[in-house]
Amino acid sequence: MTFTDLNLIKPILRALAEKGYDQPTSIQEQAIPYIIQNHDILGCAQTGTGKTAAFALPIIQKLQLLKNQQKYHSGILALILSPTRELALQIDDNIRWYAKHTSIRHTVIFGGVNQNRQVQKLRGGVDILTATPGRLLDLTEQGFIDLSNIKIFVLDEADRMLDMGFINDIQKIIRLIPKKRQSLFFSATVPDSILQLSKSILTEPKRIDISPENKTADTVQQYIYYTNRNSKNDLLLHILEDDDKDQVLLFSRTKHGADRITRKLSQHQIKAAAIHGDRSQGQRQKALKDFKSGKVRVLVATDIASRGIDIDKLKYVINYDIPLESETYVHRIGRSGRAGEEGIAISISEPEENILVREIENLIQQRIEVVGDNPYPQTDKPMTAAERKEFNKEKARRKQAFFANRKSMTGPAKNGRSKSRTPRRQKQK
Repeated sequence: MTFTDLNLIKPILRALAEKGYDQPTSIQEQAIPYIIQNHDILGCAQTGTGKTAAFALPIIQKLQLLKNQQKYHSGILALILSPTRELALQIDDNIRWYAKHTSIRHTVIFGGVNQNRQVQKLRGGVDILTATPGRLLDLTEQGFIDLSNIKIFVLDEADRMLDMGFINDIQKIIRLIPKKRQSLFFSATVPDSILQLSKSILTEPKRIDISPENKTADTVQQYIYYTNRNSKNDLLLHILEDDDKDQVLLFSRTKHGADRITRKLSQHQIKAAAIHGDRSQGQRQKALKDFKSGKVRVLVATDIASRGIDIDKLKYVINYDIPLESETYVHRIGRSGRAGEEGIAISISEPEENILVREIENLIQQRIEVVGDNPYPQTDKPMTAAERKEFNKEKARRKQAFFANRKSMTGPAKNGRSKSRTPRRQKQK
């Protein structure tokens, strides 16, 4: 099947051809016809499956046809809600490409930067708005955004939305947009909490399941080094002695850890940059730009900050810390090996993380190949008291966040903002 078979309009097909795209991915092939036919969608698809084009292409087409038929009304007609600044920027950048030969107007808004520039773009007129929840609510309350004309609503990365504590924001935004609308709901996983949220948003949706969460890409080779905590830095430097690893996305469990790793690499003349929630929007964008251009060899990221990082032909992913949730491992290594390209995922496990590795192997239903040529093999040396305290603190925080999300989904929707929302809003501004 080609994009022409999906009955897309010529301006979109022209943009796709210029981008070098001919055949749709599985989710595009399934979702685009349903969206054009005005169905609500519940899509289970991981990052890297072509999800953005699956909803962006039909949205652009539907709004362009409205304009052509003079059935167009001024105001924002499509709202795409994204959990992070990076992902919001990525979505808007894709829309820019796909809509380049149409008259569709679009923009993106997010926290962490001055709002004046974003307000100016909104005043110029927008058909498709991509937004993070906090900044969207801010500008709506200030009277800069009117959501009363929304015809299509997209909730992207729904599971990450809940992980980041945006449930109350989402519920408030839903109350601000028209009840009569088309809704598109996408999530990498669909646990009970996500399913309940989808039922409150969607009407008789068509469900599409692509790449279940325990499935890792066949194009990604997986390796693991077993070492000790105090040897991790030395082992990482050993791994990076291979000059072929010229572009590496490295995952750290914490923001402090990401900064520490970046400093260590820089001390050894390895160009590295960190991207996490405590970095300003400008710093994060510069780090990502430098990584893509080759100025930075290693991009050190936390899991939340990594959403939206979409790098063509990225080959190497390193898990400096084994993630506490097995599904996160799948998301991490899925950053490489996209679009049929070869990817290599390397994990480093200290003794207390070995149990997490076993949980990952149970989820993906395969053994991760152990690297035998390891100059820093693992012993049974335990963590120090301080290291164990940090590890247990992080694990308890993740567990608390998980149950808090479940509670918020089963309890009644609250009016107004939750008390927990204020600190997060402050970070976004």
